[in-house]
Amino acid sequence: MPTEPQTKRTPGAVIRSLRKTCKTLGPDESNSEQTEDELAERRQSVCMNLSQTLRTTQLLLNFHGGQPVFILRPPSDLVNFLRPRWPVECEVISDSIQHIEWEPPEPEPFHKPSHKESLIPAEDGPGNVVYCSDFATKHLYFTCSRVGGSRGSTSCAKFLDTPPDITLEFESRFESGNLQKAVQVGAFDYELTLRTDMYTEKHTQWFYFRLRNMKAKMIYRFTITNLMKASSLYSLGMRPLLYSERAAKENGVGWHRAGSNIRYYQNCSEDSNENNDDSDRLYSLTWTLRFPYDSDTCYLAHCYPYTYSRLQYYLKQITSNPAVASYCEVRTLCQSLAGNAVYVITITSRGTSQEEVRNKKAVVVTARVHPGETNGSWMMEGFLDFLLGDSDDAQVLRDNFVFKVVPMLNPDGVVVGNYRCSLAGRDLNRNYKTLLKDSFPCVWHTRNMVERLVAETEVVLYCDFHGHNRKNNVFMYGCDSHSKLFKFQERVFPLMMSKNARNKFSYKSCRFKVQKSKEGTGRIVMWRLGIKNSYTLEATFGGSTLDDRKGTHFTTGDLKSMGFYFCDTLLDFCDPDQTKVNHCLAEVSTLLKTEIRKKMSKTLDTDGSFSVSDLETSTSGSNSSDSDGLPVHLLHQQRIPEKTHFKKKKKKLKSRKERDRLQPSRERTSSRTKESCLSPENMDEVRSQESPVGGQKRGKNDLKGTCVVSSPTSHPEEEDSQDDCIPCMHHKLKHLYESTPYMKPPSGGAVPSGDKAVSNREVRCSCPPLSLKVPPPCSPVLMQPLHYTPPLSSQQGSTFLAPYRFPPSGFIKMATPIPPTSSVSTSSNCSVFKDKHVQWVSGNFPTKGFSTSVTDITRARRREGTLKDSSEVDASSFTPLMGKTKGLSQRWHPLERK
Repeated sequence: MPTEPQTKRTPGAVIRSLRKTCKTLGPDESNSEQTEDELAERRQSVCMNLSQTLRTTQLLLNFHGGQPVFILRPPSDLVNFLRPRWPVECEVISDSIQHIEWEPPEPEPFHKPSHKESLIPAEDGPGNVVYCSDFATKHLYFTCSRVGGSRGSTSCAKFLDTPPDITLEFESRFESGNLQKAVQVGAFDYELTLRTDMYTEKHTQWFYFRLRNMKAKMIYRFTITNLMKASSLYSLGMRPLLYSERAAKENGVGWHRAGSNIRYYQNCSEDSNENNDDSDRLYSLTWTLRFPYDSDTCYLAHCYPYTYSRLQYYLKQITSNPAVASYCEVRTLCQSLAGNAVYVITITSRGTSQEEVRNKKAVVVTARVHPGETNGSWMMEGFLDFLLGDSDDAQVLRDNFVFKVVPMLNPDGVVVGNYRCSLAGRDLNRNYKTLLKDSFPCVWHTRNMVERLVAETEVVLYCDFHGHNRKNNVFMYGCDSHSKLFKFQERVFPLMMSKNARNKFSYKSCRFKVQKSKEGTGRIVMWRLGIKNSYTLEATFGGSTLDDRKGTHFTTGDLKSMGFYFCDTLLDFCDPDQTKVNHCLAEVSTLLKTEIRKKMSKTLDTDGSFSVSDLETSTSGSNSSDSDGLPVHLLHQQRIPEKTHFKKKKKKLKSRKERDRLQPSRERTSSRTKESCLSPENMDEVRSQESPVGGQKRGKNDLKGTCVVSSPTSHPEEEDSQDDCIPCMHHKLKHLYESTPYMKPPSGGAVPSGDKAVSNREVRCSCPPLSLKVPPPCSPVLMQPLHYTPPLSSQQGSTFLAPYRFPPSGFIKMATPIPPTSSVSTSSNCSVFKDKHVQWVSGNFPTKGFSTSVTDITRARRREGTLKDSSEVDASSFTPLMGKTKGLSQRWHPLERK
């Protein structure tokens, strides 16, 4: 029976149907079992069905007061400064957190450790948990976001026990805050646990939380117990930051360094004998502190906070200024995973024509790919202040360049208080080569923007602003070009920075090594795109160790000044008068020569064929290998298990024999039982079992696992029928020669003949299949013999020269052998197999006893009684091998004697 044709539904009918469906998605008080998360998932599925049904993405579904509202999608690059979006499981307080900017009148000095700091023992018992915020454990991966985070109560999980009058009140559920748990272990002693980056189990370094209900002039001790880096600037004098709201209101004092008795140490393991992996070890930071006022509201932080809301406020001021808006354009590059806008700023002077603007060269600057490195944002703000200012230098830069600036690459991580990762649970600075546009939208769109920019014009420089937790000062990481045309060009800009900021920037700390583990970073990816000057600008969390600022902390003003110096250096670097650049190139060459002489202990010319970056140490600041791979939400949605972290065993140094056994050329013989030295009895048995009978040819299977050296009377067709292989007789040649009577020549050097010669025609030893083929005649001058040759009878036809593996730089030459002496030489380099002679010629021997030396031959001849005076040995025959011959390191080369 034919079915009735379905009527085509109009968009209006579809919208009315969806409106009725969406009304059921509002809050239903009668259904208490329906949770907020279930409603969010249903609303998200309805939004997806809307775009599929209408076949358009321009219509969006929003909810206001539980009622569905249809809105048009705004243009993708339209600027909007909406409130930050949080994952739905995050509890967020409604308090507005703001801080004033303040510069101390004098630089704040480092803490000078006395090395006598002692740990205050905690009281017995587990302690009193006074704060716990475990929202990060509710979900394994990111699902959806909401403005303001979770709509549940924010006070139920704040304090597990009612705090007494002397107990501090902790809080970190605000933008960029990070503190998971606080345990009171003494009257004024607290153990703190930081929250790992969301949806990961790693990266605890950034902390930022609020304190209340303190008592002035009392000594409080704070101990963070789950840090994961083996070294820290806290061991070098760095101090935490303190902010007092009362001090800011009454005295105008903002963030300042505080704390004493600072120690950074490894936690004690329960099993002292257990060798834990470095990634499993935890470290603690402890310090004491006096608060200035009673019942104040204070904040403690790892570095000067710079939130996403502060960036939005700064950009609002830019767009609201008509003078700045004439040469500055703020747009939205993309939306982050949580839906926060990633802004891009284009700064250049308006040209008279569009073609004039296109002919300008470009500069790309980014920051805050790691959310916990807030010093990068302060440098970025200083950079923008200079570039958007009304100075003549800023005008010159705007007239000659097009600046593309992404001030915050990871807004999601900044909002939730992560240290290194995004909501995908991965380090964005290891995923610039990603193809997963939806999982890593920030770095994907940034790379795409730079690719289009490189195709349109020349990009003079790319720089990503970062923070560093293990080294003081400011420095750069670059990429060694290995190009003779642009030799050392990448080192000029950092050297100029060190001259412009002498007391803050350290050129000695700069590195230019391109490591394989950093191939996914922005610095190397942009360099691969063709940007020769691609850098990472690293600013310390601590301070300076240079000139007049030695031993003092950096302030926000110091970090901003690095943005000023960056612009000033760019002017010098791109000056049409290249005098400064040429001077810096010459200085770089001199510095490198000095460094090479110091490290290599001899004079080397920098024009040699070597990589200067190989002399540098690693640029590794933080290990993000455990944050590589697919995004966490894709792993869980596809049910792909993450890599299991097994406990790594320490690698033991292998002996030379073990290393030789693991070489590929010995894989086929490693499973075989090692044969002992052959005695006279079993030699006859071996010959009777394995020698050819009746002149039959040997098959390939018969030769497997044996090395055959045929006598000169062997038939050539028998030799040609054998398989090719690499000989291994050098392993046992000397031992067989000294221990087996059948291997020794008769006295007087007489050559055996008759039946005895025939019976001893072949000698076998365990080795892979072997074939000895006679190549075309060699040139007359090829090799200088390194040993004496015994007399040859009329029955001998050819001598087989079996070199070991010549090194690539080995030199050899061949010539007429030296006339033999009256006795047979028994050196380690010459062995006589009855009526045949095998010479091993090589510059390198694998084991002891095979080195080409006069002493070995002297000892051997004295043992045979043929040497009475050491002067009989001709040392001139042991000169280094001369002349280069190709192809001799992999083959046997029989030489015919006439």
